[in-house]
Amino acid sequence: MASEVDTRAPSFGLLDRAEVEGVLSGSFYSKAPPSSRPGAGAAKPTHYKVICISMYTDDLKALDIMVDQLKARGLTKASRSALIRHALGNVDLDKVPRGI
Repeated sequence: MASEVDTRAPSFGLLDRAEVEGVLSGSFYSKAPPSSRPGAGAAKPTHYKVICISMYTDDLKALDIMVDQLKARGLTKASRSALIRHALGNVDLDKVPRGI
């Protein structure tokens, strides 16, 4: 059963019927086509990638303690990722245990 719209209501002229129907139908919240998104033509950086890795909580605690120690020494830009990058640059593959 469709409800009738009171065209005499003070708010009647404030809302665009097509926009309201779009919101109610769900099309308002759908993703915009890629060509109309802001920054769609911008090139993505190629010198790094964001990744996700799993680490044991104890290892994360140790990593955070090391980062805090570096910051206390005045290395204000120390971070987890910076410390991991540094470690990667200094790892000796001949000393890596077989069980990892």
